[in-house]
Amino acid sequence: MAPYPSMQINFKLSSVQWVTLALLAFTWGSSFILMKKALLFFTAEEVAAYRISVAMLVLMPLALQNLSSFKGNVKALFATGLFGNAIPAFLFAIAQTEIPSSLSGMLNSLTSLFTLLIGILFFRAAMVRFQIAGVILALIGALGLIGFDHLLAFGTYGKYATLVVIASACYGIGVNIIKHYLHDVKPTHITSLSFLLVGPPVAIYLLAGTDFVVTLTAQPEAWEGVLYLSLLGIVGTAIAVIIFNRLIKETTAVFASSVTYLIPVVALGWGIIDGEAFDLGQGLFLLLILAGIFLINSGAPGKLYNRLFR
Repeated sequence: MAPYPSMQINFKLSSVQWVTLALLAFTWGSSFILMKKALLFFTAEEVAAYRISVAMLVLMPLALQNLSSFKGNVKALFATGLFGNAIPAFLFAIAQTEIPSSLSGMLNSLTSLFTLLIGILFFRAAMVRFQIAGVILALIGALGLIGFDHLLAFGTYGKYATLVVIASACYGIGVNIIKHYLHDVKPTHITSLSFLLVGPPVAIYLLAGTDFVVTLTAQPEAWEGVLYLSLLGIVGTAIAVIIFNRLIKETTAVFASSVTYLIPVVALGWGIIDGEAFDLGQGLFLLLILAGIFLINSGAPGKLYNRLFR
């Protein structure tokens, strides 16, 4: 039996693409609340390092089976692991020491904007009709959810929010690298090998450069945080990234990255469950985001949207 039978799913089908997008949105939208809970026990650096390390360990057997894919792809794989996983993991964790988890989810929606801009500026990607308008519309919705006053007052809150913006730009770089340099490499190989390249130094840092082990020894309750981090690393990082990379290969970089417009919906949902407020204004901005997704994907494989806008 194949180790990843789900990879046999026909991703050419529009329905499969949208279901996959929804599942990824739920998984990654939940990652912010998991980080929030883990930060009760560990530092931001420990949270990020454990997330990357456990994902590497889970994917290592698969990576060792596919070392042949390193040939001619080491630089691109390393860049994918660095920009698509390692750097954002640390930036998001550090940011959430000062800003709400729901805000991180909202700012993460900028990934699709950066994916489009980076693709156009550095990878000669074509601009498809309505994509620019969709990105702008969804961006307005995301900014409205955040609150324009927080963006204008660039204090501690704004500075830490900027870390999430930088992380989103890193995601945009990673998405384009996969689409343009690793299009002939299987998604499982991309994910496992990229983690094999960036994971070891991060794991060494976790064990030798932080108090992670000391915390676990001195505070038994910290194992609860390990549970949150394990879910984050195994499901939210290792498995989800494999599926995401497959989606990038079978659709477009912009379509795949538009998952980040649904992530705020999930993040806010967890925020409400965790006691955060939600009002009509936020609901209206969420509708703007969803409308932006519709416009962005008018140029993606879902032919229905192309017909609607002709």
